[in-house]
Amino acid sequence: MKVAVYPGSFDPITYGHIDIAKRALKVFDKLIIFVSVHPTKHALFSAEERVVMIEEVLKDSLDRIEVRISTDLTVIDTKKMGATHMVRGLRALTDFEYEFQLTHANRVLDNEIDSIYFMTDNKFSYLSSTTVKEIALFEGDLSKFLPPFIVEKLEKKIKE
Repeated sequence: MKVAVYPGSFDPITYGHIDIAKRALKVFDKLIIFVSVHPTKHALFSAEERVVMIEEVLKDSLDRIEVRISTDLTVIDTKKMGATHMVRGLRALTDFEYEFQLTHANRVLDNEIDSIYFMTDNKFSYLSSTTVKEIALFEGDLSKFLPPFIVEKLEKKIKE
């Protein structure tokens, strides 16, 4: 069985993230989505809230997707889960530069874990969780960026 990990903050999950997850399921038998908790980043949603949101929007694929919280180095948690690859999404050249450095650092930590990159659909190439949070702060239309369930959660969270 080919198992991969798809790590990210997913704060919140967007159509771009969903696109990458679905592309990964065409290659791997099982996809473990790691909601990464970074001690230096302040997330809008708790890790537990992000897990619930991901499970809801990917509920049609939960027979092949598992969602977990990761508080360790991703490459270490990937190895613990028996996965051989980390899935990463690329939107633009700036993503490539960051991912290039990250891949090489991960190879030093564990050269048996490899990274595989998926280019997101062109219609999501500009999309990021940061962008949608900013749009939400100004009460903009989020329907083109997020599934309705996530729009509702984000709008509620912004009002809190």
